[in-house]
Amino acid sequence: MGLFRRFLRALGLGPEKVGVLIVGLDNSGKSTLLNRLRPKKARTADVVPTIGFQVESFLKHGIQFTAFDMSGAGRYRSLWEAYFKDAQAVIFVIDATDLVRMCVAKDELELMLRHPDLRKVPFLFYANKSDVPKCWTALQCAQALQLDENKDKPWNILASNALTGEGVEEGIDWLAEMIKSKPTN
Repeated sequence: MGLFRRFLRALGLGPEKVGVLIVGLDNSGKSTLLNRLRPKKARTADVVPTIGFQVESFLKHGIQFTAFDMSGAGRYRSLWEAYFKDAQAVIFVIDATDLVRMCVAKDELELMLRHPDLRKVPFLFYANKSDVPKCWTALQCAQALQLDENKDKPWNILASNALTGEGVEEGIDWLAEMIKSKPTN
């Protein structure tokens, strides 16, 4: 099977390749989410916070995603912009329990939404840690981030739990649909 796949790729018939940027504040669950997207055999038991960035690839819905998991620590957020031009999609992970820093997440998001390299790029938001009591719902997170004001690009927000996988596949389903339906220019 591997030889056949390589043959198809050589002919340009392999899976579509898409760069996706995974961002959010530190401790929002980005690396745990990416671990959940790996094949079961490749998942690790211990997920450590990302310093700088890490790159992972995974295949979903006939799309080969190359995910850039960016550190959310304040001193590393300036690195995000260097990867904007290579992103065909953005996954923004929100810690739905960190209500104090929701305004920081909103500020970072606003910078991204205004950036010319991310025009028309679909944004998938995960309101992560939805299993924790007193967390905000996806709707409350969307309201706090004023997502309804974003009219020039497709976006979706889902409640998620990156540890158990709740909501994760549904988000990737939506993202794959957005990528497949995007007109080629």
